[in-house]
Amino acid sequence: MPKKQDYVIAWIDIKGQHFEILVKPDEAFKFKEGEKVSISDVLWSDTVYKDVRKGLKASPEAIKKAFGTDDINSIAERILKEGQIQITEEERRKIIEMKRRQIITYIARNAVDPKSGSPIPEQRIENLFEELRIGVDPFRPVEQQALEAIKKMATVIPIKIARALVEVTIPPEFAGRAIGEVKRLGDVKKTTWLDDGSLKVELEIPAGMQLEVIDKIQGLTRGQAQINVKVSSQ
Repeated sequence: MPKKQDYVIAWIDIKGQHFEILVKPDEAFKFKEGEKVSISDVLWSDTVYKDVRKGLKASPEAIKKAFGTDDINSIAERILKEGQIQITEEERRKIIEMKRRQIITYIARNAVDPKSGSPIPEQRIENLFEELRIGVDPFRPVEQQALEAIKKMATVIPIKIARALVEVTIPPEFAGRAIGEVKRLGDVKKTTWLDDGSLKVELEIPAGMQLEVIDKIQGLTRGQAQINVKVSSQ
């Protein structure tokens, strides 16, 4: 049996039967959150147990009846998606705090005040988490929980997911050097070289990132770029 710190137990109850598998913690958490991770990279072993600690394996008949297959990859995928992963309280606290920061960052980058189109500071979002007692699930996807949190926040402040179209005109002396960096800042919708050598670029970005993107563009052009931002709610 591998050392305890090398694996965690994922489990599920189906039709009155209990099943457990051994999985690698980091890979299992990533898979649980919807990241693209191969099941073969998640599994520590290809054995399905009734009780890992007692070394009791599940019978082939019980496995087939519960899962409808004896393919370990299909079985493990269902356990990870529908079941639970056992972790210590300390591990759980760390994962929840990490997920909380990710959710707050997602909201700050993607949401705005729909009345003004202005981004909402991370500290304000963090304060709302406390005020509204918004819970965090260590295993559910960040985007899903962020959208639910925004609905709760919308009961006390104007907030909505939005995209921003940033229209940038870069002077000729900076256009050649800046074009590559500017294109990496968002989803390029259109580029136009003007008669005077200036470059006009239309970028679509998460609305909460507009100040960050503007700062980067002005840094590339020594503050000489012309920038216009249009925010549209989703």
